[in-house]
Amino acid sequence: MKRIFDIIASFFALLPLSPLLLIVALLVRRKLGSPVLFRQTRPGLHGKPFEMVKFRTMRDAIDAEGNPLPDDQRMTRLGHILRATSLDELPELWNVLKGDMSLVGPRPLLMEYLPLYSTEQYRRHEVRPGVTGWAQVNGRNALSWEEKFKLDVWYVDNRSLWLDLKILWLTVKKVLVRDGISADGQATMTRFEGSKDE
Repeated sequence: MKRIFDIIASFFALLPLSPLLLIVALLVRRKLGSPVLFRQTRPGLHGKPFEMVKFRTMRDAIDAEGNPLPDDQRMTRLGHILRATSLDELPELWNVLKGDMSLVGPRPLLMEYLPLYSTEQYRRHEVRPGVTGWAQVNGRNALSWEEKFKLDVWYVDNRSLWLDLKILWLTVKKVLVRDGISADGQATMTRFEGSKDE
């Protein structure tokens, strides 16, 4: 039922959103150049890698040694707007349609985090990653990593279609009030360096 809902909802969302996707793509192309889409390998169901797509929000700025500058220094005004409104996430509907992601589930993080999870935290990969999730409507990037993972695992244990519908509704409300977009002093979220509970 969940997969059928994902296919139908993402397909019928992409149709009316196509003009908005085109407008955002043109803005990103004009302000940030190519590529318009940010592509990155992320862990999916059972940790299997897939290529996630989002609209690009940062400049390709580097320091004197050739290393990328911190996120907050590469983030653009357009990038802030796209993240605050979650418009940068819209291309992920394609990932949902393909079956890499679900509309609702734990957010896909970095591949390099996989060996850092505790056994309990790794359970977040028992379901497909989501465009939005229980952690996103309960604090998003303002949460600590430990709090976020506990909410992810709670979702895994309590998932249902009704819970998904509730999360989608709460996501719309969160986007409208732009709540929990970033951690204190960060453009998004600090890096995960392993569980404090291990």
